[in-house]
Amino acid sequence: MTAVTPARSGRARRLAIDLRPLRVPAYRRLWLGNTVAMFGFQFTAVAVPVEMYALTRDSFWVGLLGVAGFLPLLVFGLWGGAVADARDRRRVLLVGSALLWVSMLGLLGHALSGVGSPVLLLTLVTVHSIAFAISSPARSAILPRLLPPELVPAGTTLNYTTFTAASVVGPLAAGLIFATFGTDTGLPIAYAADALLFTALVVATLRLPAMPPAPPAEGEARRGGLAGILDGFRYLATTPVLLSSFAIDLIAMIMAMPRALFPEVAQERFGGGAAVGWLYSAIAIGAMLGGLTSGWIGRLRRQGLALVVAVVGWGLAIAAAGLARQLWLVVLLLAVAGAADLVSAVLRQSMLLVYAPDRMRGRLQGVNTVVVAGGPRLGDLRAGAMAAGFGGGVAWVGGGLLSAGLALLLVACFPALLRYRAGTVVAGDRR
Repeated sequence: MTAVTPARSGRARRLAIDLRPLRVPAYRRLWLGNTVAMFGFQFTAVAVPVEMYALTRDSFWVGLLGVAGFLPLLVFGLWGGAVADARDRRRVLLVGSALLWVSMLGLLGHALSGVGSPVLLLTLVTVHSIAFAISSPARSAILPRLLPPELVPAGTTLNYTTFTAASVVGPLAAGLIFATFGTDTGLPIAYAADALLFTALVVATLRLPAMPPAPPAEGEARRGGLAGILDGFRYLATTPVLLSSFAIDLIAMIMAMPRALFPEVAQERFGGGAAVGWLYSAIAIGAMLGGLTSGWIGRLRRQGLALVVAVVGWGLAIAAAGLARQLWLVVLLLAVAGAADLVSAVLRQSMLLVYAPDRMRGRLQGVNTVVVAGGPRLGDLRAGAMAAGFGGGVAWVGGGLLSAGLALLLVACFPALLRYRAGTVVAGDRR
């Protein structure tokens, strides 16, 4: 036993999540503020579709929330990324946070007033999405300023893992609120909790040092707005690895994300109540467990291949979950999908933050915001529309299978992503 125990202990340390970034005070404060704020955000993430379904009894209207969320991301995510490269990133984050607060209070006011307007709810979601799009690129691009390059993958993993941990506890707490108080009383409680907990992120941002823009490259002007956005796209066009990583994530989220179907499935298949909380938490449960055993991700060399395997695994697990009829089995299979998504997300973000120069990180994070946040919203629309036309089962299972097949087709046609290794530049790419 004495010979085996140290070996087992060494393997456990290699698997355990890397906590070294928490030794950096500025990162630690921002990480803590983000964690608390993301826990609060999950209340709103569950409350909005629950409110929409309660108002309309139609999954198509729930899917329209994806449109209301995506269109602002498409415009303001790209613009916010350009601004983050041209202005102090701390100030950009503060402005976006203030607008987020306004949108949270608007959702709370709508729930308290009893107006019950689906159109007004869509409008408030649009404002919320605009605020998120402005602040998100700056928040992500800050990370390499706070940590040395060798700790960026570990910091990225910590961010995703704690976000998913909040995504587990938050929806479960929201489901408990709705099960205890019902929809009419539960909605204001959920929105008020989000607005209160968001304070932690504002305080953490205020304590950050100034983040002035990096100097432009020789012969390059520092430009914001449309010109800066176009500069970012021109750079992205020269990096097929990053371009393919964005494309494969869009495939995964648009084709396979089933969350617009959760309110309907929870009500019709599992009798409502706390089931909706379990469905919204399931993917995050898997991602959290994947993050807690993620020490191996930072040692991966063939990151491109691992990313493709993770995306295909996500699609197949989602399809299997759509076939299950027991709540525990659906949760288990969605958790498997969530673990695959955690691996995919960490690899894509690490590749982006290490590969791209600082002067381009804001703009590329703007593109990433559109992809990461906009993809699931388009997935909501896809799922709602397919459910309206073909039924929820086809929308859920067919989307997962289509996602896996299209991911394989993408890398077969454009194999640069498969060839990518950590710390190397694939032929044809340039910095």
